[in-house]
Amino acid sequence: MGFLQDPPQLAHPYRDDHRLRSMLDRALPSARRAVLNADLQALGDYAQMAWLRSCRSTRRKPVLTQWDAWGNRVDRIELTDAWREGPGITTTHAVLASGHEANEHARLEEFARVYLYHLASEFYTCPLAMTDGAATALKASGNKALMERALPHLLSRDANSFWLSGQWMTENTGGSDVGNTETIARQDATGQWRLYGRKWFSSAVVGEAALALARPEGASTGAGALALFYVETMDGDRRKPQLIIDRLKDKLGTHELPTAEIHLDGLPAWPLGELAHGVRQVAPMLNVTRTWNGICAVASMARALTLARDYATRRHAFGRPLIEQPLHAQTLADMQAEFEGAFALTFEVAHLLGRVEHGAALPHEAALLRLLTPLTKLWTGKMAVKLCSEALECFGGAGYIEDTGLPQLLRDAQVYAIWEGTTNVLSLDSLRALANDNSIEALRIAIEGWLADSIDARARGEIHSAMHAAMNMLEARAQQRDGLEAGARGLAFTLARCAAAALLARHDTWSAPHGGARAGAALRRFVGHGLVRLGDTDATDTALLLGPH
Repeated sequence: MGFLQDPPQLAHPYRDDHRLRSMLDRALPSARRAVLNADLQALGDYAQMAWLRSCRSTRRKPVLTQWDAWGNRVDRIELTDAWREGPGITTTHAVLASGHEANEHARLEEFARVYLYHLASEFYTCPLAMTDGAATALKASGNKALMERALPHLLSRDANSFWLSGQWMTENTGGSDVGNTETIARQDATGQWRLYGRKWFSSAVVGEAALALARPEGASTGAGALALFYVETMDGDRRKPQLIIDRLKDKLGTHELPTAEIHLDGLPAWPLGELAHGVRQVAPMLNVTRTWNGICAVASMARALTLARDYATRRHAFGRPLIEQPLHAQTLADMQAEFEGAFALTFEVAHLLGRVEHGAALPHEAALLRLLTPLTKLWTGKMAVKLCSEALECFGGAGYIEDTGLPQLLRDAQVYAIWEGTTNVLSLDSLRALANDNSIEALRIAIEGWLADSIDARARGEIHSAMHAAMNMLEARAQQRDGLEAGARGLAFTLARCAAAALLARHDTWSAPHGGARAGAALRRFVGHGLVRLGDTDATDTALLLGPH
C-alpha cells in the first residue's frame, strides 16, 4: 500500500474553542455560565459525532412522496437522520427556548447554542430561525388567543409538543418585493379566513405552523394592504389537504433542508392583528432571523478554518508540513483575522439583541441594533463565501472532491448572502437606518466606547479616520440624485468593518490566555487587509493567530 493522506480531524467544537468560552466567561454571570456549560458541552459532542457520521456516509437529500400506493395524496417527506433528531436536540438543550427567557443574557446564551449546533443540524437551524421569528412576531402582535395557542408549542422544551413554524412570504412575482403577492385571503360563510395562492419558497414546509402574507379579498394594491396570518399545517399526523406540496427545490446547497414550492387551496388562517400593514408586523422578527443568519455564517467560517488549520499540520509538501510553509501560514492567519472580526461583531449583536428586548440596553443601543443587524448580516454572508472558498484551496484537490465533505461548506455558505435579504436589500435597509440621525450617533457612541480601553493607539486613529471618511461619503452622496443608493454597498461594508475593528481593539485588553495578544494580532492584520493599511504583519502575529483557539 502506498502513501495515504490523513484526513482533517474536527477538534471538539466547544472544549477546544477558547474564543467562545472566554467570551462567555466575560459576558455572563457565573451562575448562568455554569448552567449553560452543560448544554454547550453536549452540543459540542453532538457536532463532533455528526461530523464523523458524515465522513462515513453519503449525504442524502429529503425525498417527497406525493401519492401513496392507493392514490391518496400524502405529500410525505422523508428526512435525514439529523433532521429527525432535530426536535429532540432542540428541546433537550433549549436551543430555541433559551432565547425567550426573561433575562438580558438570553439571546447570547441562545446563539452560543446555535453556533455549536448549526452545521451538525444540517440546516435544521433554518426553520428554527423561522420559528424564533414567528414567536417574536406573535409576542409583538399582542394577539392573546394566538399567543396562548402557539407559543407553548413554538417554545416547548418537550419534543413531543414542539412545533416548527415556517414563513411564507416569497412568491413567483417577487422575493423582497412582497407587495406583489398574489396570495388572497377570503372569509368563508362561517367567517373563517382561508388562504388561496402559491408560495414559491417555503423552508419549513415540514413544520406544524407558519406565518404568511396575503391580501384580504377586496383590499387595495401595494404592500401596505397586505395582512399577516397565522396558519397550522397539520390535522393530527396528516398534512391538511388545503396545503399542497408541488415539489422540493433542487438547490445549490443546503441539500438536507426540504425547501418546497407549495400552493394553498383554502387553508384556514387567523390574522395576527389588523387586516393591513402585514409587512410592518413582520418587522419585529427581522432582527432575530438576521442574527441567526449571521451566527450561522460565522459557524460555517469556524468549521472551514478549523479543518484547514488541522489539515495544515497533517499534509506535508516540499519537505515539511503546510503549517510551516510561510505563505500557507500567512494565508491561514489572514483568514483567522477576518474570522475574529466577524465573530466579535456577530456575538456583540446577539448580546445587544437580548439587552434591547429586556430593557437593559443603554439609551443609544436600540438605534445601534437597528443599524448593526443588517450590516452584520450582509457582511458575514459575503465573508462566509469568501472564507469557505479560500479554505477549500487550502486542501488542494481534496477540497474539490465531494466525498471529503468539504465542497458542501462552500455550497452551503452561498445561502447566507441570499436568505433574509440579499446584500443590496440589506445595504438599502442600512441606509434607511442611517437616515435616522440617532443611528449615526449611536454608532459613533458605540465605537468610541469600544475603543476607549484599547491600548492600540494607531488602530484607534485608523478606525476613527475610516469612520470619518465614511460619514463624509454619506453626506456628500446625500446631495446627489441616486448617489446615496449607488454607494450603499461600499458604505455598508466600511461601517461593518469599522465596528468589527473597534470590537477587536476593545478585545485587545481581554485577559484570557493569549487572548489580548491574539486580538491585537487579529486587529493589525484585519484592519490592514480591508479597512486601512497598518503595514505588513510579521511572523509573530502569524504564530499568535495560528496558536490555541
